[in-house]
Amino acid sequence: MHPLTRERLSEAYQANLRFDDPLISYITTDQFSAVYPERPDWAIGPFRRDDSLTFRQPAEWPDPTDIGWTDGFIFNPSILVEGDTLHLFYRASPRKESMCSRIGIAHYTTEGGWVDDPANPIVFPTRDNEVLSVEDPKIYKGDDGRYVLFYNGIWDFTDTEEAERYPSFGHPLEGIGCDIMVAVSDDLVHWEKRGIVVPYEISRLWVKGAVIPRNTRGEAIRIGGEYLMYLSEGCNGVRYVGRSDDLVTWRFEQQDYLDLSEYGGTLFEVACAVTGHDDSGDLVLDFFYQDAAGDLAAAQALYSVDAPFTQRALHRGGSLAWGGLAEFDGGLYFAQGWDAAEGSREMYFYRAETADHE
Repeated sequence: MHPLTRERLSEAYQANLRFDDPLISYITTDQFSAVYPERPDWAIGPFRRDDSLTFRQPAEWPDPTDIGWTDGFIFNPSILVEGDTLHLFYRASPRKESMCSRIGIAHYTTEGGWVDDPANPIVFPTRDNEVLSVEDPKIYKGDDGRYVLFYNGIWDFTDTEEAERYPSFGHPLEGIGCDIMVAVSDDLVHWEKRGIVVPYEISRLWVKGAVIPRNTRGEAIRIGGEYLMYLSEGCNGVRYVGRSDDLVTWRFEQQDYLDLSEYGGTLFEVACAVTGHDDSGDLVLDFFYQDAAGDLAAAQALYSVDAPFTQRALHRGGSLAWGGLAEFDGGLYFAQGWDAAEGSREMYFYRAETADHE
């Protein structure tokens, strides 16, 4: 692993100022979540934008890395609700879907509107495996009241010993690694980084997921007395689940929890695991995949919360709510910034339509 230096941070920033990938740079929220061709009773959504909750990052953050970093796009957030306050954790990058990201938090109340936290960025690169980016926050509250934040640390492993020690033939890599990282906090603003969640013997230098079943307040729920984590992208092409007593320390085992043969598609990444959204006892996985025609798509899979690996049904259409769904002001919401104009630094909120309210 190459050491984090100011020079390497600066090089990554300059490269990402020019980022433009036609496959992912022009995706929109509505293409996945606005219309469902069919909707079984258990499916969540479709979703419509609610402009009353739009967040606009009011100003540039300070740059603790001292490389002149600024952001032009915010996206892939996670939301947590406590009482009448909505907390928004979000990724800020030079360009849409570029690396060289930082993570911040904003808070919303009906009376006061949005306030971007003065402590931002709350997570920025400080470790060698974060030199290219820190990305895609996923926030959970444990039953002990502590907040646990997962995020991706991105790094360059070209010409390092890790490349030889942990080959990934089942999920080929191109010299860039992705680790799931974890941090803990008592106040949502000051975070203690605890390091890598998934060991390289399992991740093979690339893993995404950190998807933990949670309720609509953002509280992680225990299943069978333990917290569960669905890993998806990476891991040498093998699916794993994690188990934990405290949300911080995890052990992993192979578990093929999703069958896409009915659709003929290939899983990219599980976005969230939703439960407590109704009285059914259902658990719904929302996921990103490539369909049989080769197009990017979202879908949902149905489970019982008591049998979280036994798939009961599939549904074409999802939210791609990377940080999960949350109930606020009588609606079920997720947030995403994909449809904002470059440089606007806006985040939009999307509310689930119900069968009796469309």
